[in-house]
Amino acid sequence: MNLAAWVRSLNASAYDIQPPGDVLAGERFFFGEGKCGTCHMIAGRGGTNGPDLSDIGRQLTALQLDQSLDDPLARAAVRSSASCPGWAFCPENPWEVATVQQRDGSVLRGFIRSRGMHDLQVQTLDGRLHLLLDTEYTGISVEAEPLMPALEASARERRDLVAYLSRRSGTPVGPLAGEPVPVSKEEMRRTLSPEPGEWPTYNGNLNGNRHSPLDQIHTGNAGKLQLRWSHSLPYSPLETTPLVSDGIMFVTGPNRVCAMDARTGRRIWCYVRPRSLAGTISGDAAIGANRGVAILGDRVFFSTDDAHLICLNRITGGLMWDVDMPEPDLPGPYGSTSAPLVVNDLVIAGVGGGDEGIRGFLDAYKAATGERAWRFWTVPARGEPGSETWVGDAIELGGGATWLTGSYDVESGWLYWTTGNPWPDTDPTDRIGANLYTNSVVALDVKTGKLQWYFQFTPADVHDWDATEPVLLVDTEFQGRDRKLLLQANRNGFFYVLDRTNGEFLLGEPFVKKLTWASGIDDNGAPQLLPGNEPTLGGTKSCPAVRGATNWYSTAFHPATRLLYVMAVEDCTIYQKARLGGFLPYRNPEDPPRKFLRALEVDTGKIAWEIQQVGTPESNYSGVLSTNGGLVFYGETGGGFAAVDARNGETLWHFEANQIWKGSPMTYTVKGKQYVAIASGGNILSFALSD
Repeated sequence: MNLAAWVRSLNASAYDIQPPGDVLAGERFFFGEGKCGTCHMIAGRGGTNGPDLSDIGRQLTALQLDQSLDDPLARAAVRSSASCPGWAFCPENPWEVATVQQRDGSVLRGFIRSRGMHDLQVQTLDGRLHLLLDTEYTGISVEAEPLMPALEASARERRDLVAYLSRRSGTPVGPLAGEPVPVSKEEMRRTLSPEPGEWPTYNGNLNGNRHSPLDQIHTGNAGKLQLRWSHSLPYSPLETTPLVSDGIMFVTGPNRVCAMDARTGRRIWCYVRPRSLAGTISGDAAIGANRGVAILGDRVFFSTDDAHLICLNRITGGLMWDVDMPEPDLPGPYGSTSAPLVVNDLVIAGVGGGDEGIRGFLDAYKAATGERAWRFWTVPARGEPGSETWVGDAIELGGGATWLTGSYDVESGWLYWTTGNPWPDTDPTDRIGANLYTNSVVALDVKTGKLQWYFQFTPADVHDWDATEPVLLVDTEFQGRDRKLLLQANRNGFFYVLDRTNGEFLLGEPFVKKLTWASGIDDNGAPQLLPGNEPTLGGTKSCPAVRGATNWYSTAFHPATRLLYVMAVEDCTIYQKARLGGFLPYRNPEDPPRKFLRALEVDTGKIAWEIQQVGTPESNYSGVLSTNGGLVFYGETGGGFAAVDARNGETLWHFEANQIWKGSPMTYTVKGKQYVAIASGGNILSFALSD
């Protein structure tokens, strides 16, 4: 029996064995006299000049763990093998030390994180990543000895250290324990006011306007664009928007974040966690949709499919903290699909699940620790202001999901976030009233989460027309007067212009022709309802369709043309009165659904120009990007990626990707060269001008 137990112990993890020793003393040694924490990180504490050891107890046997203290290279090799997915190209040892001679005469010394035939990734000892092409260095000299020496400790210190490391089974759920590294003012500045060529947040800028000041690629040379690299992820179609900071690109798939060289697409690291079990979450989260991350210095923030908000280290991909946003006791199939938003030292994230009954909310967390700073409920509790707009029992799980990234006004300090439909979707029997704050945009004080004003686009919604489309904050002239505006092309078919300082309604005009539910918007911003559009048991045709006149895909406003660009859909749905679902497709061969790229005049809402798409609208969820080069980039319904003249819609360039579009384009620069990137099917594509 003792022999059998000994044999089993050879294959058991150190965590399963849990060798004896003083765990707390081992922790003190790791972060203190042993100086292990100067290179290694555990659960968000420590350095990045070595592998993250947060789950080292699960990765190694007790024997391997003990031996690795004397052989750091063996430890690094084991950790590399354990954390490297089979589909990726992984270095044999991402922690070998080398000296790199650069062509400019300077020398880099550090870890070779990854290497290809024509590029190199070096992490210098100050924790910086240097991403080099073979034209930028002349030689590499690999050092025989590891940087990390063998452990020097007494027998008791060694025993206690092994005991501490053996208990490391991963970063626990909850705010960061221990003293956090504070967020610096410089880190906050880089997000509040990004440098040209950086794309550190979902829309490139906190104002939500996917317009770039870059102009290296312009109307005169767009025809010379070429594909520079592609990178495949094991999921399709991707909905992510790539983010780029300091030459590193971050992309996402379902419960997956990958960092890569933005010039070559070579992987630096990937963080992967298992997807949630079927039936525990719903909607887009259940099918794997995820739209991106947020960045703050060396922290990367990501929302998992089951609505955990996590923080990863930018250099290693190690998990620093993990919080469960809805908490286990909140009822409903909460999930999350969209990129968080970083504002100052807070990270703000929303939740999905409103189509099957949740009580929606928006959370803000301290970026350094994961402690919750505030919560705003989009469905008020009984007795609270707004609850009088819910007559019936539906208020308990009334929907109001917050599943698209919001926008922020740096000057006022106000956050603008949109909300989803009330629940049940098409049966208002138990929710008589306007159902605040669903189908709205809410303006919140970012420091406290307190409501400043709200505007409800579709009161008492019975067509599932979430207001979760992008809101753009722009300062421009409106009808002869300089104004601070909030712009949105809403899923209900109307284009809205609001004064973002107070929520005043300024304009509401249709941007689609198939619009049957309302004749217009009155002077107070309320829709003028038309009869015959309420869902019935047998079904009622109404327009727009349930997917909307537009949806979550990105829009852009060009300050020079003063046009807003949006992908618009002309379609209808048969709406049935039902607690769950209730949507049947409407098909008329003589009038099929159509999709258009449309440019809208902000002063009037009129269509300045449009490009009709070829193909099925459901296959194209591409958003748009405008640039100071006079261009608008977008994914064509036929499978191409195109650049058009922002003034008149003339197509100047296209690339036949032959893919379904579910992501929106972005642009960035690395070492003075401009690139344009987009998720295409299961690939990330990056384009630049030919050399």
